[in-house]
Amino acid sequence: MSAVETPVILEVAINGMTSKAKNPNAPRSPEEITREALRCFALGASIVHAHNSDIGLSGRAAADDYLAAWRPILKALPDALWYPTLTSGSGMAAKLEHIELIAREVPVPMCAFDPGSTNIGAPGPEGLPVGGVYAVSYDDVRFAFEFCQRLGMGPALGIYEPNALRTTLAWQRAGRLPAGSMVKLYFGGEYGLMSTEPGVSFGLMPTESGLLAYLDMLEGSGLPWSVSVWGGDLMQTPIAKLALERGGHLHIGVEEFYSKERSPSNEELIRETKALCDKVGRPLASFDETRRLLAMSSASAHDVRSASRS
Repeated sequence: MSAVETPVILEVAINGMTSKAKNPNAPRSPEEITREALRCFALGASIVHAHNSDIGLSGRAAADDYLAAWRPILKALPDALWYPTLTSGSGMAAKLEHIELIAREVPVPMCAFDPGSTNIGAPGPEGLPVGGVYAVSYDDVRFAFEFCQRLGMGPALGIYEPNALRTTLAWQRAGRLPAGSMVKLYFGGEYGLMSTEPGVSFGLMPTESGLLAYLDMLEGSGLPWSVSVWGGDLMQTPIAKLALERGGHLHIGVEEFYSKERSPSNEELIRETKALCDKVGRPLASFDETRRLLAMSSASAHDVRSASRS
């Protein structure tokens, strides 16, 4: 199958830490998350990524909050592909604890983590960067990959910086990368990860040269990959169309989008993305096609829940 014939995995990050003050269309309550996820799946998304109502929750409390939203979604769409985020706990074991608890009750086919560190900031006095380090050690990476392997979850890998991709490729070369791994290439837009003021961002810029640099690194790996722009608008950059032409996939949503000009809904972003896919001539992938493209583990939901109890 050629690059332009490959179905597009459309992932929608429906909320993240985006507040309603930043974008009133961001779903925050379990009821809103349920409605939004079902709407996104109906419009053609094959993966939905969601935070829960409060990033400060951890362990059992975080799991219960997620389950309130996702039990009805998975009852309606048992084959739906989704994954939660890490909590703000101390250490990778604490950050992942709620995911194992969720998997004891409903299928969690994927697990997000970021195999590298980056600086997260905003413009401070005189426009100079202020902020902190989002630190992910090699020991954290090992724990997370082994967690995914044990529970049969496909790693959804946030690549903020090139070193994170180098780490991922090292695991692949060693034959230790879990089934279902997807490389999500995160490009830093004008506003970066958290700011509503421009000037401080991260990683590579969302330019043709930036994407080609990552594709040079991925050459010969066979790993599925997607692109997104954090603190910007993916559709207004050259990398969305180039990614489709090169066989890549798209990661969109209210979580990463930011513009001072508009605050679109996830539905608006999906429709804009579908229009580009139609223009390039690539169809959107179904759940089954997405599982095949990601070479996801064939473990059943029962197998995963059993593993989580062992």
